[in-house]
Amino acid sequence: MKIAGAPISWGVCEVPNWGYQMEPKRVLGEMKELGLTATEFGPQGWLPVDPEGRAAAVKDFALKPVGSFFLAVMHDPDVDPLPAVEKELEAFKVAGGEYLILAADSGREGYDDRPVLDEKGWETLFTNLDRIVARAAEDGVTACIHPHWGTMVMLDEEIRRVLDNSHVGLCLDTGHMFAGGSDPVKIAQEYADRVKIVHAKDVHADLVSKLLPGEITWSEGIKANMFAPIGEGDIDFAAIVAELNKVNFDGYYVLEQDIMIDEEPPAGAGPKLNAQKSFEALKALA
Repeated sequence: MKIAGAPISWGVCEVPNWGYQMEPKRVLGEMKELGLTATEFGPQGWLPVDPEGRAAAVKDFALKPVGSFFLAVMHDPDVDPLPAVEKELEAFKVAGGEYLILAADSGREGYDDRPVLDEKGWETLFTNLDRIVARAAEDGVTACIHPHWGTMVMLDEEIRRVLDNSHVGLCLDTGHMFAGGSDPVKIAQEYADRVKIVHAKDVHADLVSKLLPGEITWSEGIKANMFAPIGEGDIDFAAIVAELNKVNFDGYYVLEQDIMIDEEPPAGAGPKLNAQKSFEALKALA
């Protein structure tokens, strides 16, 4: 089992005003201390923007770059996502990375609101996804759709619609899919051959169940500790691993626990402790 880290488990996020943002040296250093050997790059701009600087930042900690979470507006006929995608792919050539993990950006700030797509919007999304898949493949990079709360691909029916109408791979993000009303085990069963990478998130179902009815917002759920270390929430990871093993899945399981923190944690404390719990729980399923 290939396991990677993700900066979001340390509270590092692309959303403006998302709590205190820890510096790369500490986050990547703690990943290495835990025994992780790979990482995603984190939000755009957290590591150096220039490819050489990004490569050096990760290399210093002997962490293999997995790829990046990449927000792109893909549903708007007046917006071409390819130029930004190509710029990121250029960084991959220098800094490394196998997976371009696409979230269908709503075009709005944060994840608490999104527009509703019409048929033209859906067709534009499908077309752009296939364009990006083909362009990424030219550089040996696998493009995947990341179902994500507050984006244009969030609900169970939206995930299925995208997979049934495009050639994009799937980032099986267990927490975001659960939040949007999907059963990640069932999706793993039905679309196992489309799963290219897993974002392994555990959640507390009692809090997640308040999202779709609008009882809480995404950010309120995060602040209420909606996400848990793997094994302490309600996601059946043993079943997911078993389903993916059936198709000889060889992608990464990326440890993710979406959190916000208020300040720099003391040495030896903070998010690292929960990341270690998740790492140990996932290794036990290997």
